[in-house]
Amino acid sequence: MGARLRIPVVARAEDAASQTGAGAGPFTAARPLSDRARVTLGRMRATKRKRPPRRAVGQAPEGVDVAAVAAQVRYVGSAEHKSYPSSAGPPKLRADASKCDPMLADFTTLTDWLRDALRRSQFGTLWEGGFPRYAWYRVGEVCYEARLMNQAQGEYKGYPLEESEWPPGI
Repeated sequence: MGARLRIPVVARAEDAASQTGAGAGPFTAARPLSDRARVTLGRMRATKRKRPPRRAVGQAPEGVDVAAVAAQVRYVGSAEHKSYPSSAGPPKLRADASKCDPMLADFTTLTDWLRDALRRSQFGTLWEGGFPRYAWYRVGEVCYEARLMNQAQGEYKGYPLEESEWPPGI
């Protein structure tokens, strides 16, 4: 294997001269700094893009018929949150995923909850492909978050949230 060439990233021509052995002066061949290098040198620019809060109840985009959207959505689940076989497939519970209650195996009921959440305007500000990315439904002392998985067909998975994660007003 060939030797790997290491090129130091430097901020000033004087630094380049000392690290590369070249003479100091105005003609020192130091590379211009990339944005990543500037960040590592402590010069960060403020972010221009402001994202809406992920778990904030929002309004539907102008002209969207929420009742029609609610009629199209369906819960399909995700094996990543299941510790038991289900209509979502064989269980593939992730270590960092919340575990679904085996009592919630009826996807028809869960689809009804999702549709009810949309009719109650319990969805987030982000929309993808004509559907809200997130929706929330509360059952007793548990708040479930539905996450859009297929924006072409309006298919969602869902999982319970910790109380500290609940969107305000749900």
